[in-house]
Amino acid sequence: MKTKLSFFALFSAIVMLCSCNSKASEVNKTVSNDWKLSMQSYTFNLFTVPEALDKTAELGLNYIEIYPGQKMGPEFNDAIFGYNLTLDQQAQLKKLAASKDIKIVSSGVWTAKRDEWAQVFSFADNMGMEFISAEPDPEDWNLVESLAKEYNIKVAVHNHPNENSYWNPEILLDYIGERSTLIGSSADVGHYKRMNVDPTLALRKLDGRLISMHFKDIAAPDSDGNYEDVVWGTGILGVKDMLQELDRQNFKGYFTIEYEANWENNLPQIKESIEYFKKTVQTIK
Repeated sequence: MKTKLSFFALFSAIVMLCSCNSKASEVNKTVSNDWKLSMQSYTFNLFTVPEALDKTAELGLNYIEIYPGQKMGPEFNDAIFGYNLTLDQQAQLKKLAASKDIKIVSSGVWTAKRDEWAQVFSFADNMGMEFISAEPDPEDWNLVESLAKEYNIKVAVHNHPNENSYWNPEILLDYIGERSTLIGSSADVGHYKRMNVDPTLALRKLDGRLISMHFKDIAAPDSDGNYEDVVWGTGILGVKDMLQELDRQNFKGYFTIEYEANWENNLPQIKESIEYFKKTVQTIK
């Protein structure tokens, strides 16, 4: 009888272990170990950095990209986020983020002057960031590349929707194609559409150079030609098509959520977007 009970206990433990592993696999498959959802704090630009961290935690996210110039609030003597934060304030911010199980993986979008880039990289290094999102002047590429190598920090190039930026993949690749793989793209898929560039095709052209994305979905333009952010999967960007393309190219990186609508309370729409993302990823990964 003792042997049977022991066998039954062992069998039950194995079943429970398999069940736990299966659930863990489902969770990993939902967002994937390689696909990480991050928050671009500009989504909460009406709020301070500590408030943005609270909202990011409420969404269940563990990563954030903070934009330069965001107000830090009274806890930080009304400083603004950027390389002028004191070392004590930087340490305080890292501790605050860690207390909410959030890592500040990046900051941006940086459009620094030439004599600022060293300070930007030093700040990113001290904050433990993996990359910065930036739009360097074409004349500054040698300097930016050398700093990226010196600090081993990636540079993810953003594309604002104007013809003076890296608004299509070909322009960006012309500048970075022969440079270090520390330099790549932070593809804003909504901005591509605003410049009449197909976002899925743009991602395909950037295969191998994608570091992160400012990910979103947008509605068809209104009568004034404006595109507004909407819940993922309800707009015109073809979110599932983009995810399938990224799966095809074995993308490993961050989907940085930037929801530029309903500024005062966009958490409900972001939660819906996250749920759509999870369900859709399950069907393709």
